[in-house]
Amino acid sequence: MSVSRVNASLIPLEAMSEAAMCLRTLAHPHRLRMVQMLLAEEFTVGELAEACGIAPHVASEHLGRMRDRGLLESERRGRCIYYSIAEDGLSGIMGCVEKRFGNA
Repeated sequence: MSVSRVNASLIPLEAMSEAAMCLRTLAHPHRLRMVQMLLAEEFTVGELAEACGIAPHVASEHLGRMRDRGLLESERRGRCIYYSIAEDGLSGIMGCVEKRFGNA
């Protein structure tokens, strides 16, 4: 296959730069665990914090970063904030992670 034909199907480098920023956002064990959980159902900050063994304010910081990147959505219900997945592509990324590291 020639270089020109390959280049025609490549994602522009500017978009790759944004993709790299999103991947850096996910590149933390607690964030990956939160995404793994949120792919199954929505959870509160407290529930996610407990599952990760971290303080709620630390979980909130992690969740805020992912929300700011457009990966998650949040909804306030009374005193609780529930998080859910906003980016459908996260299931594919998590599928790769689980396939490679699931039996570690």
